[in-house]
Amino acid sequence: MSQTNLRSMMLVLFLVLSLCLPLPTYAKDAAITNFIITNTPENVIIYCRVINCFTQKMEDAILAGIPTTFTFYVELRRERNYWFDKEISSLEIKHTVKYDTVKKIFYVMRSGSGKEPEQFRDFATAKRVMSNLDGVAVSPMKELVRGRSYYVTVKAMLDKVRLPLHMEYVLFFVSLWDFETDLYREDFIY
Repeated sequence: MSQTNLRSMMLVLFLVLSLCLPLPTYAKDAAITNFIITNTPENVIIYCRVINCFTQKMEDAILAGIPTTFTFYVELRRERNYWFDKEISSLEIKHTVKYDTVKKIFYVMRSGSGKEPEQFRDFATAKRVMSNLDGVAVSPMKELVRGRSYYVTVKAMLDKVRLPLHMEYVLFFVSLWDFETDLYREDFIY
């Protein structure tokens, strides 16, 4: 085989493989940011935000009226030397957005708030409320001991979407817009 034939075959093989293999995606992963731990006289309070959690397919599904739920897993632990860390509190917080396609209103329900769903006319505000934990009481201050080391961990994930009448088996793409953040940890000393 001549040198030019070999080069031609390699070029054809490269072109075929580049067309057949999926292109790498440069989408950013969802992550926890802007994490703040503070307190009131009664409670340990946290604030944080999830970034890069809405994909175009997820936004399209929300705008089509499919309810979408983010679940935040929050733990407060006390560090202990030579033993397992002690769990002080553990929370599971759910934020659900539902778009009313007739009224053109976004409803955001937040578990544990005890309030009626919040209503928003614009999608940007609904997304911001969905992805933020604002002033969540993690634990009573009386559970902490002065001078000890503690840490709060937070993880966020999109709940599996449940479509009516087993449509999730037909619409296989639904699994393509799942997300889960890495476990975020913030240390503090009381």
